[in-house]
Amino acid sequence: MAENGLSVEELAGRVGVPTSTVRMYQSRGLLHAPRRVGRAVRYDDSHLERLQLVQRLQERGFSLTSIAALLTARAQGASVADLLALPGGPEDWVPLGLSDIRKIIKARDMRPALLRKATRAGLIRWQRGRPQTRRWALSSGLRVTEYGISPGDVLDQFARLRGHTDAISEDFAEAFERTLWPRIQQGANDSDQLEQVRALLEELTGIAEGVVIGALRESMRELAERFAERHALLPEDGSTPAWMDHPAPVLAERLRGDDSTEGEDAVEVFLAEDTEERT
Repeated sequence: MAENGLSVEELAGRVGVPTSTVRMYQSRGLLHAPRRVGRAVRYDDSHLERLQLVQRLQERGFSLTSIAALLTARAQGASVADLLALPGGPEDWVPLGLSDIRKIIKARDMRPALLRKATRAGLIRWQRGRPQTRRWALSSGLRVTEYGISPGDVLDQFARLRGHTDAISEDFAEAFERTLWPRIQQGANDSDQLEQVRALLEELTGIAEGVVIGALRESMRELAERFAERHALLPEDGSTPAWMDHPAPVLAERLRGDDSTEGEDAVEVFLAEDTEERT
């Protein structure tokens, strides 16, 4: 970060959005006011972090209105349960109109079997004869369509993914029932037990989500590195490629030398240092 901060153009460039978007976020309460230096305004790391947070929440299906409400509630000390209850989040069911479906499924591919498949997968539910879907599913479906991936392939991938996530959730549930549930049973009455279980499950959901996202990011980094090596995108002589000014995020660590692959030898050295400190 520059000593005197960033101009609005520099801040927008850091996150890859137009300057008009920065100003719009500020007007809607998503971004706090910049610091004034004479007649100019300057932004700092806190503005950059906030913009990156807004982008991540948008990618996960939150609307700008719900993001503003979430940030306000969080600043006022809202609990996890309060935040989960806010409307407009990715878990909300939203109406799925024909116009939405046509954006995802081309007319030639529109078949009842495809909608039935999505219904069986839990991506669509029916209320009074009208379809609804999760906000995150609609947002993701629209984005995947832009890459030309067929809806049938997406549903097959989702079905396989659910198999993995079901197994992960069962692991967390088993750990909950084995370690936490006995304590709740011993130390609370029935009504308190229900409240504690609800709060703990919400907390475990957040933890599990963070673990899965983190593991997936690591997998994608390794995949990107293998892809780059296979297609000779990383110079063998160690020189800096021309595109390094705008690096692919998952390759930035490797190119800048941020990651370490020293292997098991590093573990032995680290533990030896710890032993020396304690003695």
